[in-house]
Amino acid sequence: MAKNKQARKQPNAIQRYYRETVGELRKVSWPTRQEAVNLTYITLIVVVSMSAFLGTLDYLFNRLFALILSF
Repeated sequence: MAKNKQARKQPNAIQRYYRETVGELRKVSWPTRQEAVNLTYITLIVVVSMSAFLGTLDYLFNRLFALILSF
């Protein structure tokens, strides 16, 4: 019987998860709007430049292998 009373006093898993999540989100140092915009620009620039670089490599290797296999 003592275990039942103790089990009833503990919050269920959903309540505990929600409370812990809110507590963790309060600890986060959120970026300002300007910082978020700047980081987004940096991310887009890196993604576009790496896509162009990998696309160029893919094209060059494709042409090289086509040249090698055509013999």
